[in-house]
Amino acid sequence: MGLLTILKKMKIKEKEMRLLMLYPLWLDNAGKTTTLKRFNGEEIDTISPTLGFNIKTLEHIGYTLNVWDVGGQKSLRSYWRNYYECTDGLVWVRLSGASLLVLANKQDLPGALSAEEIKEVLELDRIKTHHWHIVRCSAVTGENLLEAMNWLVGDIAARIFTLD
Repeated sequence: MGLLTILKKMKIKEKEMRLLMLYPLWLDNAGKTTTLKRFNGEEIDTISPTLGFNIKTLEHIGYTLNVWDVGGQKSLRSYWRNYYECTDGLVWVRLSGASLLVLANKQDLPGALSAEEIKEVLELDRIKTHHWHIVRCSAVTGENLLEAMNWLVGDIAARIFTLD
């Protein structure tokens, strides 16, 4: 039995998932940290741009989620590839084999594009290499964040965890 097999079996037993939060290069201030804090029940009154990364460990429907919130500043983007290894699911980035959750954030603001409009602009229907889902949400109000996370955890669990 190889080391990779042993590690995968340990991961399955612990029901642990590594999630990576990144947003497109052109979309600064998209609300990754606000979304993560809101989902974790933390205050969102004072949010600063993420310098480097934040890691939050959350428990959700029987799984341990290690969520990496990586800063989007141009100076940090060359380091993003270092976070891809061992990632089970992500919010936004196209990574082979990973579940793709697109948060249509800031739906509480006037003029926000609908989830359907975002789906069309991003041509999500053309993605055949990933399971994907788009959810309209608001990190400020918390609207639909639970639904989004439920989909992501359920999709990853169906792909990589076996029944006990």
